[in-house]
Amino acid sequence: MTMATEHGHEPEPTAGGGPLRGLLVADFSRILAGPYATMLLADMGAEVVKVESPGGDDTRTWMPPVRDGVSTYYLGINRNKRSIALDLRDPDDLAVARALAGRADVLIENFKPGGLRRFGLDYDTVAAANPRVVYASISGFGTGPGAALPGYDLMVQAISGLMSLTGDPDGSPYRAGISVFDVMTGMHATIGILAALHHRGVDGPGQHVEVNLLSSALSGLVNHSSAYVAGDTVPYRMGNAHPSLFPYEPLPTADGDLVVIAGNDGQFAKLCEVLGVPELVADPRFGRNQDRTANREELRPLLLERLRTRGKDEWFRDLIAAGVPCAPINTIDGGVALADELDLDPVVEVGAGDRAVPSVRHPITFSATPARYDLPPPGLDEHGTEIRRWLIERQDPQ
Repeated sequence: MTMATEHGHEPEPTAGGGPLRGLLVADFSRILAGPYATMLLADMGAEVVKVESPGGDDTRTWMPPVRDGVSTYYLGINRNKRSIALDLRDPDDLAVARALAGRADVLIENFKPGGLRRFGLDYDTVAAANPRVVYASISGFGTGPGAALPGYDLMVQAISGLMSLTGDPDGSPYRAGISVFDVMTGMHATIGILAALHHRGVDGPGQHVEVNLLSSALSGLVNHSSAYVAGDTVPYRMGNAHPSLFPYEPLPTADGDLVVIAGNDGQFAKLCEVLGVPELVADPRFGRNQDRTANREELRPLLLERLRTRGKDEWFRDLIAAGVPCAPINTIDGGVALADELDLDPVVEVGAGDRAVPSVRHPITFSATPARYDLPPPGLDEHGTEIRRWLIERQDPQ
Protein backbone atom coordinates (compact mmCIF):
# COMPACT_ATOMS: atom_id res chain seq x y z
CA MET A 1 0.00 0.00 0.00
CA THR A 2 1.24 3.51 -0.75
CA MET A 3 0.80 5.97 2.07
CA ALA A 4 1.93 9.53 2.68
CA THR A 5 4.99 9.66 4.89
CA GLU A 6 5.64 11.61 8.04
CA HIS A 7 5.98 15.41 7.80
CA GLY A 8 9.33 16.51 6.48
CA HIS A 9 10.07 13.28 4.58
CA GLU A 10 9.87 12.79 0.84
CA PRO A 11 6.38 11.38 0.12
CA GLU A 12 6.03 8.00 -1.48
CA PRO A 13 4.36 8.01 -4.90
CA THR A 14 0.59 7.76 -4.75
CA ALA A 15 -1.17 5.81 -7.50
CA GLY A 16 -2.73 8.20 -9.97
CA GLY A 17 -0.90 11.27 -8.72
CA GLY A 18 -3.00 14.38 -8.25
CA PRO A 19 -2.30 17.86 -6.86
CA LEU A 20 -2.59 16.63 -3.25
CA ARG A 21 -0.25 13.68 -3.77
CA GLY A 22 1.63 12.85 -0.57
CA LEU A 23 -0.92 14.19 1.92
CA LEU A 24 -2.30 11.82 4.54
CA VAL A 25 -5.88 12.45 5.65
CA ALA A 26 -7.28 10.77 8.75
CA ASP A 27 -11.02 10.73 8.15
CA PHE A 28 -13.01 10.36 11.37
CA SER A 29 -16.22 11.60 9.73
CA ARG A 30 -19.35 9.78 8.63
CA ILE A 31 -22.66 10.27 6.77
CA LEU A 32 -22.29 13.00 4.11
CA ALA A 33 -20.56 16.37 4.73
CA GLY A 34 -17.25 14.94 5.95
CA PRO A 35 -17.08 11.94 3.60
CA TYR A 36 -17.90 14.18 0.64
CA ALA A 37 -15.05 16.52 1.61
CA THR A 38 -12.58 13.66 2.01
CA MET A 39 -13.64 12.11 -1.29
CA LEU A 40 -12.84 15.41 -3.03
CA LEU A 41 -9.43 15.40 -1.33
CA ALA A 42 -8.87 11.74 -2.23
CA ASP A 43 -9.79 12.34 -5.87
CA MET A 44 -7.11 15.03 -5.92
CA GLY A 45 -4.46 12.56 -4.75
CA ALA A 46 -4.59 12.65 -0.95
CA GLU A 47 -4.24 9.32 0.85
CA VAL A 48 -7.45 9.06 2.86
CA VAL A 49 -7.85 6.57 5.70
CA LYS A 50 -11.53 6.22 6.55
CA VAL A 51 -11.85 5.40 10.25
CA GLU A 52 -15.13 3.65 10.99
CA SER A 53 -16.73 2.19 14.07
CA PRO A 54 -17.10 -1.61 14.04
CA GLY A 55 -20.67 -1.02 12.85
CA GLY A 56 -19.50 1.02 9.87
CA ASP A 57 -20.55 4.35 8.38
CA ASP A 58 -24.31 4.84 8.73
CA THR A 59 -24.72 5.32 4.98
CA ARG A 60 -23.67 1.71 4.35
CA THR A 61 -27.22 0.80 5.42
CA TRP A 62 -29.07 3.67 3.73
CA MET A 63 -30.89 1.71 1.04
CA PRO A 64 -32.51 1.27 -1.43
CA PRO A 65 -31.16 1.82 -4.02
CA VAL A 66 -28.29 -0.66 -3.96
CA ARG A 67 -25.59 -2.02 -6.27
CA ASP A 68 -24.40 -5.55 -5.59
CA GLY A 69 -25.83 -5.32 -2.09
CA VAL A 70 -24.09 -2.03 -1.24
CA SER A 71 -25.90 1.27 -0.71
CA THR A 72 -25.45 3.60 -3.68
CA TYR A 73 -25.50 6.46 -1.17
CA TYR A 74 -22.32 5.08 0.39
CA LEU A 75 -20.79 4.33 -3.02
CA GLY A 76 -21.34 7.91 -4.16
CA ILE A 77 -19.12 9.57 -1.55
CA ASN A 78 -16.42 7.09 -0.50
CA ARG A 79 -14.21 6.24 -3.46
CA ASN A 80 -10.41 6.45 -3.32
CA LYS A 81 -10.33 5.71 0.42
CA ARG A 82 -9.03 2.93 2.63
CA SER A 83 -11.13 1.69 5.53
CA ILE A 84 -10.07 0.69 9.01
CA ALA A 85 -12.57 -0.22 11.72
CA LEU A 86 -11.62 1.01 15.20
CA ASP A 87 -13.48 0.85 18.48
CA LEU A 88 -12.19 3.91 20.30
CA ARG A 89 -13.25 2.36 23.61
CA ASP A 90 -10.72 -0.41 23.04
CA PRO A 91 -7.22 0.61 24.25
CA ASP A 92 -5.41 -1.08 21.35
CA ASP A 93 -7.70 0.44 18.73
CA LEU A 94 -7.43 3.83 20.41
CA ALA A 95 -3.65 3.60 20.21
CA VAL A 96 -3.95 2.99 16.46
CA ALA A 97 -6.27 5.98 16.09
CA ARG A 98 -3.85 8.21 17.99
CA ALA A 99 -0.93 6.97 15.91
CA LEU A 100 -2.83 7.80 12.74
CA ALA A 101 -3.75 11.25 14.05
CA GLY A 102 -0.12 11.85 14.97
CA ARG A 103 1.05 11.19 11.43
CA ALA A 104 -1.77 12.86 9.50
CA ASP A 105 -1.45 16.08 7.54
CA VAL A 106 -5.22 16.52 7.86
CA LEU A 107 -7.70 15.14 10.37
CA ILE A 108 -11.39 15.66 9.71
CA GLU A 109 -14.18 14.77 12.12
CA ASN A 110 -17.88 15.40 12.64
CA PHE A 111 -18.46 14.07 16.13
CA LYS A 112 -20.62 16.19 18.40
CA PRO A 113 -18.44 19.13 19.52
CA GLY A 114 -16.11 17.92 22.26
CA GLY A 115 -16.95 14.27 21.57
CA LEU A 116 -13.36 13.25 20.80
CA ARG A 117 -11.84 14.90 23.86
CA ARG A 118 -12.35 11.86 26.08
CA PHE A 119 -10.30 9.81 23.62
CA GLY A 120 -7.44 12.29 23.41
CA LEU A 121 -8.32 12.96 19.77
CA ASP A 122 -9.49 16.55 20.15
CA TYR A 123 -7.64 19.36 18.38
CA ASP A 124 -5.58 20.54 21.36
CA THR A 125 -4.32 17.05 22.18
CA VAL A 126 -3.62 16.03 18.57
CA ALA A 127 -1.92 19.36 17.76
CA ALA A 128 0.30 19.10 20.83
CA ALA A 129 1.83 15.93 19.37
CA ASN A 130 1.43 16.93 15.72
CA PRO A 131 1.67 20.73 15.49
CA ARG A 132 1.50 20.76 11.68
CA VAL A 133 -1.86 19.02 11.55
CA VAL A 134 -4.78 20.75 9.84
CA TYR A 135 -7.69 19.61 11.99
CA ALA A 136 -11.14 20.16 10.49
CA SER A 137 -14.30 19.91 12.57
CA ILE A 138 -17.80 19.81 11.10
CA SER A 139 -20.82 20.41 13.30
CA GLY A 140 -24.47 21.21 12.82
CA PHE A 141 -24.71 24.42 14.79
CA GLY A 142 -21.25 25.35 16.07
CA THR A 143 -19.53 24.80 19.39
CA GLY A 144 -21.52 27.27 21.52
CA PRO A 145 -25.11 26.89 22.72
CA GLY A 146 -25.95 24.86 19.60
CA ALA A 147 -23.33 22.19 20.29
CA ALA A 148 -25.88 19.71 21.63
CA LEU A 149 -28.18 19.96 18.62
CA PRO A 150 -27.92 17.04 16.18
CA GLY A 151 -26.61 18.16 12.81
CA TYR A 152 -29.02 16.79 10.22
CA ASP A 153 -29.38 18.56 6.89
CA LEU A 154 -33.17 18.55 7.02
CA MET A 155 -33.10 20.32 10.38
CA VAL A 156 -30.89 23.02 8.90
CA GLN A 157 -33.05 23.38 5.81
CA ALA A 158 -35.95 24.04 8.18
CA ILE A 159 -34.16 26.30 10.67
CA SER A 160 -32.19 28.37 8.14
CA GLY A 161 -35.25 29.43 6.18
CA LEU A 162 -34.60 27.43 3.00
CA MET A 163 -37.82 25.43 3.33
CA SER A 164 -39.80 28.65 3.72
CA LEU A 165 -38.57 29.55 0.22
CA THR A 166 -39.20 26.18 -1.42
CA GLY A 167 -42.55 24.97 -2.73
CA ASP A 168 -45.79 26.38 -4.04
CA PRO A 169 -46.74 29.77 -2.56
CA ASP A 170 -50.11 28.38 -1.46
CA GLY A 171 -48.79 24.98 -0.40
CA SER A 172 -46.53 23.54 2.24
CA PRO A 173 -42.80 24.26 2.57
CA TYR A 174 -40.59 21.68 0.89
CA ARG A 175 -37.08 20.48 1.49
CA ALA A 176 -34.59 20.57 -1.36
CA GLY A 177 -34.32 17.32 -3.29
CA ILE A 178 -30.77 16.71 -2.00
CA SER A 179 -29.03 17.32 1.33
CA VAL A 180 -27.87 20.62 -0.05
CA PHE A 181 -26.29 22.03 3.10
CA ASP A 182 -24.37 18.83 3.88
CA VAL A 183 -22.83 19.05 0.42
CA MET A 184 -22.20 22.79 0.76
CA THR A 185 -20.60 22.35 4.19
CA GLY A 186 -18.40 19.57 2.82
CA MET A 187 -17.18 21.93 0.11
CA HIS A 188 -16.59 24.68 2.69
CA ALA A 189 -14.59 22.20 4.77
CA THR A 190 -12.51 21.35 1.72
CA ILE A 191 -11.87 25.02 0.99
CA GLY A 192 -10.87 25.63 4.60
CA ILE A 193 -8.52 22.64 4.63
CA LEU A 194 -6.80 23.73 1.43
CA ALA A 195 -6.44 27.30 2.71
CA ALA A 196 -4.96 26.03 5.99
CA LEU A 197 -2.55 23.78 4.09
CA HIS A 198 -1.38 26.78 2.08
CA HIS A 199 -0.89 28.75 5.29
CA ARG A 200 1.06 25.83 6.74
CA GLY A 201 3.28 25.78 3.69
CA VAL A 202 4.05 29.47 4.10
CA ASP A 203 4.20 29.89 7.86
CA GLY A 204 4.68 26.40 9.26
CA PRO A 205 2.00 25.51 11.82
CA GLY A 206 -1.30 23.79 11.24
CA GLN A 207 -4.56 25.07 12.67
CA HIS A 208 -8.12 24.20 13.60
CA VAL A 209 -10.68 24.67 10.79
CA GLU A 210 -14.31 24.72 11.92
CA VAL A 211 -17.41 24.70 9.74
CA ASN A 212 -21.05 24.16 10.61
CA LEU A 213 -24.17 23.50 8.60
CA LEU A 214 -26.13 26.55 9.74
CA SER A 215 -23.36 29.01 8.87
CA SER A 216 -22.91 27.32 5.49
CA ALA A 217 -26.66 27.53 4.96
CA LEU A 218 -26.86 31.24 5.72
CA SER A 219 -23.90 31.89 3.41
CA GLY A 220 -25.42 29.67 0.73
CA LEU A 221 -28.77 31.44 0.84
CA VAL A 222 -26.87 34.34 -0.78
CA ASN A 223 -29.39 36.84 -2.18
CA HIS A 224 -32.12 35.69 0.22
CA SER A 225 -30.04 36.07 3.37
CA SER A 226 -28.68 39.35 2.00
CA ALA A 227 -32.24 40.56 1.42
CA TYR A 228 -32.80 40.26 5.15
CA VAL A 229 -29.48 41.37 6.64
CA ALA A 230 -28.89 44.22 4.17
CA GLY A 231 -32.41 45.09 3.08
CA ASP A 232 -34.53 44.19 6.13
CA THR A 233 -36.73 42.13 3.81
CA VAL A 234 -37.85 38.60 4.69
CA PRO A 235 -38.11 36.62 1.43
CA TYR A 236 -41.15 34.44 0.90
CA ARG A 237 -42.05 31.33 -1.06
CA MET A 238 -42.64 32.02 -4.76
CA GLY A 239 -42.72 28.53 -6.24
CA ASN A 240 -40.43 28.51 -9.26
CA ALA A 241 -40.43 32.27 -9.67
CA HIS A 242 -37.42 34.49 -8.92
CA PRO A 243 -37.86 37.55 -6.69
CA SER A 244 -35.59 39.76 -8.80
CA LEU A 245 -35.84 38.46 -12.39
CA PHE A 246 -38.61 37.73 -14.89
CA PRO A 247 -38.85 35.50 -16.80
CA TYR A 248 -36.70 33.12 -14.78
CA GLU A 249 -38.91 30.05 -14.31
CA PRO A 250 -40.59 27.13 -16.08
CA LEU A 251 -43.23 28.27 -18.55
CA PRO A 252 -45.74 25.98 -20.30
CA THR A 253 -45.44 25.24 -24.01
CA ALA A 254 -47.73 23.16 -26.22
CA ASP A 255 -46.42 19.88 -24.78
CA GLY A 256 -44.74 20.64 -21.45
CA ASP A 257 -42.76 23.14 -19.41
CA LEU A 258 -39.56 24.83 -20.52
CA VAL A 259 -37.34 26.85 -18.20
CA VAL A 260 -36.97 30.29 -19.79
CA ILE A 261 -34.48 32.90 -18.57
CA ALA A 262 -34.01 36.55 -19.42
CA GLY A 263 -31.07 37.47 -17.24
CA ASN A 264 -30.68 40.90 -18.83
CA ASP A 265 -32.44 43.27 -21.21
CA GLY A 266 -30.56 41.95 -24.24
CA GLN A 267 -31.71 38.39 -23.59
CA PHE A 268 -35.29 39.61 -23.20
CA ALA A 269 -35.10 41.34 -26.57
CA LYS A 270 -33.88 38.12 -28.21
CA LEU A 271 -36.63 36.16 -26.49
CA CYS A 272 -39.27 38.52 -27.83
CA GLU A 273 -37.79 38.32 -31.31
CA VAL A 274 -37.93 34.51 -31.39
CA LEU A 275 -41.44 34.49 -29.93
CA GLY A 276 -42.60 36.94 -32.57
CA VAL A 277 -43.53 39.75 -30.19
CA PRO A 278 -40.74 42.33 -30.66
CA GLU A 279 -43.13 45.13 -29.68
CA LEU A 280 -42.89 44.04 -26.03
CA VAL A 281 -39.33 45.37 -25.86
CA ALA A 282 -40.54 48.92 -26.46
CA ASP A 283 -43.39 48.61 -23.96
CA PRO A 284 -42.42 50.75 -20.93
CA ARG A 285 -43.85 48.09 -18.63
CA PHE A 286 -41.28 45.55 -19.82
CA GLY A 287 -38.22 47.35 -21.18
CA ARG A 288 -36.01 46.99 -18.10
CA ASN A 289 -35.60 44.05 -15.76
CA GLN A 290 -37.04 45.94 -12.78
CA ASP A 291 -40.08 46.82 -14.91
CA ARG A 292 -40.59 43.23 -16.01
CA THR A 293 -40.29 42.04 -12.44
CA ALA A 294 -42.79 44.60 -11.17
CA ASN A 295 -45.22 43.80 -14.00
CA ARG A 296 -44.68 40.06 -14.26
CA GLU A 297 -48.38 39.25 -13.98
CA GLU A 298 -49.08 41.39 -17.06
CA LEU A 299 -46.13 40.03 -19.03
CA ARG A 300 -46.56 36.34 -18.25
CA PRO A 301 -49.80 35.78 -20.24
CA LEU A 302 -48.31 37.55 -23.25
CA LEU A 303 -45.35 35.17 -23.25
CA LEU A 304 -47.52 32.10 -22.62
CA GLU A 305 -49.77 32.93 -25.55
CA ARG A 306 -46.81 32.54 -27.88
CA LEU A 307 -45.06 29.65 -26.11
CA ARG A 308 -48.19 27.50 -26.25
CA THR A 309 -48.14 27.56 -30.07
CA ARG A 310 -45.19 25.13 -30.27
CA GLY A 311 -43.59 22.29 -28.34
CA LYS A 312 -40.80 22.64 -25.81
CA ASP A 313 -38.16 20.93 -27.97
CA GLU A 314 -38.80 23.31 -30.88
CA TRP A 315 -38.60 26.34 -28.62
CA PHE A 316 -35.49 25.00 -26.93
CA ARG A 317 -33.73 24.62 -30.28
CA ASP A 318 -34.64 28.08 -31.55
CA LEU A 319 -34.18 29.99 -28.31
CA ILE A 320 -30.76 28.49 -27.63
CA ALA A 321 -29.71 29.26 -31.20
CA ALA A 322 -30.70 32.88 -30.61
CA GLY A 323 -28.74 33.11 -27.36
CA VAL A 324 -31.69 32.89 -24.95
CA PRO A 325 -31.00 30.68 -21.90
CA CYS A 326 -33.60 27.93 -21.59
CA ALA A 327 -33.71 24.28 -20.59
CA PRO A 328 -35.92 21.22 -20.55
CA ILE A 329 -36.77 19.80 -17.14
CA ASN A 330 -35.00 16.44 -17.10
CA THR A 331 -34.87 13.56 -14.68
CA ILE A 332 -31.39 12.54 -13.49
CA ASP A 333 -30.90 10.18 -16.40
CA GLY A 334 -31.54 13.03 -18.81
CA GLY A 335 -29.03 15.23 -17.03
CA VAL A 336 -26.35 12.55 -17.24
CA ALA A 337 -27.20 11.91 -20.89
CA LEU A 338 -26.86 15.60 -21.79
CA ALA A 339 -23.52 15.84 -19.97
CA ASP A 340 -22.39 12.87 -22.02
CA GLU A 341 -23.57 14.52 -25.26
CA LEU A 342 -21.58 17.61 -24.29
CA ASP A 343 -18.41 15.50 -23.92
CA LEU A 344 -18.22 16.15 -20.18
CA ASP A 345 -17.70 12.40 -19.61
CA PRO A 346 -19.84 12.42 -16.46
CA VAL A 347 -19.41 8.75 -15.53
CA VAL A 348 -16.09 7.15 -14.63
CA GLU A 349 -15.16 3.62 -13.59
CA VAL A 350 -13.51 3.54 -10.18
CA GLY A 351 -11.25 0.59 -9.59
CA ALA A 352 -10.74 -2.31 -12.00
CA GLY A 353 -12.11 -5.70 -12.86
CA ASP A 354 -14.98 -7.11 -10.83
CA ARG A 355 -14.52 -4.38 -8.20
CA ALA A 356 -15.04 -1.50 -10.66
CA VAL A 357 -17.88 0.83 -9.69
CA PRO A 358 -19.46 3.49 -11.93
CA SER A 359 -19.21 6.89 -10.29
CA VAL A 360 -19.71 10.56 -11.12
CA ARG A 361 -16.58 12.31 -12.33
CA HIS A 362 -14.74 14.70 -10.02
CA PRO A 363 -16.03 18.19 -10.90
CA ILE A 364 -12.64 19.88 -11.32
CA THR A 365 -10.38 19.44 -14.35
CA PHE A 366 -6.63 19.88 -13.87
CA SER A 367 -4.38 20.31 -16.88
CA ALA A 368 -1.30 18.80 -15.21
CA THR A 369 -2.51 16.75 -12.22
CA PRO A 370 -5.81 15.06 -13.10
CA ALA A 371 -8.11 13.53 -10.53
CA ARG A 372 -7.66 9.82 -9.88
CA TYR A 373 -10.16 6.98 -9.74
CA ASP A 374 -8.03 4.17 -8.33
CA LEU A 375 -9.91 2.69 -5.40
CA PRO A 376 -13.58 1.66 -5.30
CA PRO A 377 -15.44 2.52 -2.09
CA PRO A 378 -13.94 0.22 0.53
CA GLY A 379 -15.57 -2.57 2.42
CA LEU A 380 -15.68 -2.13 6.17
CA ASP A 381 -12.16 -2.60 7.58
CA GLU A 382 -10.97 -3.73 4.15
CA HIS A 383 -7.56 -2.18 4.70
CA GLY A 384 -7.37 -2.48 8.48
CA THR A 385 -4.51 -4.99 8.54
CA GLU A 386 -2.27 -3.11 6.12
CA ILE A 387 -2.94 0.26 7.79
CA ARG A 388 -2.00 -1.17 11.19
CA ARG A 389 1.11 -2.73 9.69
CA TRP A 390 2.07 0.54 8.00
CA LEU A 391 1.69 2.48 11.25
CA ILE A 392 3.89 -0.03 13.07
CA GLU A 393 6.56 -0.03 10.38
CA ARG A 394 6.64 3.76 10.30
CA GLN A 395 6.58 4.17 14.08
CA ASP A 396 8.99 6.84 15.29
CA PRO A 397 11.96 5.50 17.23
CA GLN A 398 11.63 6.17 20.95
